[in-house]
Amino acid sequence: MTKLSEDDRDKLPAGKFAEPEKRAYPIEDAAHAKNAKARASQAAKAGRMTKAEEHKIDKRADAVIQKD
Repeated sequence: MTKLSEDDRDKLPAGKFAEPEKRAYPIEDAAHAKNAKARASQAAKAGRMTKAEEHKIDKRADAVIQKD
């Protein structure tokens, strides 16, 4: 996975995030999408995120993964 600098992250359109309203979990490529799924799973297990939020992130990330 290529390192996403803060500058590059700031330039990404909101649609390239699994949670666009928060600009959280970048999913600009398959590697980042897989990472977003893993981080969402960890957050849900730790109680920092609902299962519905995790499902939403997984769904958006899966769409990116299937394209690659």
